[in-house]
Amino acid sequence: MTADSVIIQQAPTATELPATVRASLSPSRAADFKTCPLLYRFRSIDRLPEQPSVEQARGTLVHAVLERLFDLPSAARTPQAAGDLVTGQWDRLVTEQSELAGLFPEAGPSVAEFLRSASALLDGYFAVEDPRRLEPAERESLISAVVDDELLIRGYLDRLDVAPDGALRVVDYKTGGAPREAFESRALFQLKFYALVLWRTRGVVPRVLRLLYLKDAEVCDYAPDAEELVRFERTVVALWRAIEQATAARDFRPRPSRLCDWCSHQAHCPSFGGTPPPFPEPPATPDPQRDARSAPAPPGADE
Repeated sequence: MTADSVIIQQAPTATELPATVRASLSPSRAADFKTCPLLYRFRSIDRLPEQPSVEQARGTLVHAVLERLFDLPSAARTPQAAGDLVTGQWDRLVTEQSELAGLFPEAGPSVAEFLRSASALLDGYFAVEDPRRLEPAERESLISAVVDDELLIRGYLDRLDVAPDGALRVVDYKTGGAPREAFESRALFQLKFYALVLWRTRGVVPRVLRLLYLKDAEVCDYAPDAEELVRFERTVVALWRAIEQATAARDFRPRPSRLCDWCSHQAHCPSFGGTPPPFPEPPATPDPQRDARSAPAPPGADE
């Protein structure tokens, strides 16, 4: 699929939002609440710090390389060119995100092995796509829409392809292993979130939602339809109302699952003998655009 020139829709600023909008929600935070309400509280309300894992950092790095790869002329988008971007992009990320520096406090074999593992994932990308034949319309783009008059939904697309006939393809890079049911469901939830935003803002239902699993060089395509997105919109609004009710009651309960093994907040979780911090008092003037953290999670952080 190639892309014609398109107008990139910018996310609305606070002054452009309808006066009725009073909250925002991203796919990551919505998925947090679905997975475990207490996890949502830790990330969105308490805003507890999280040290990125090596796997998350690798995902962030690979996303950065693939974004920069499309800055090159089409004929130059080769595996060698992608590999040449890895070290420079890692140096940039460490400079911009100081928390990444703590993963490898000293240069040495660990860093070298980490960079080689990122390059191996790029090999997986080239096994499923030829970037020389693609001209993405958007990369790492913030999109947003207002639903139910009061809720701003928004998120960052890894990539959006637009065909000459106007058909949309949403592409998301996954650097984890082969799809497993729990993660596949979360990934498709995220892509349906983007599809809903695109449909509400552009009047076009994406033809394809594509997950690229780089580690195993697998492609998962999903074709939504308008009726499904109407149902999904109801689900998103219901989730937001459940979040509001939990916030008003200050009642966010843990939901133990296999995903707990990767949680950074076990020390504060009652399921592991911990105690949540005191519930924060709400700000005097709520920001309707604030969702979870003051800045979005970097690409790949949800891998």
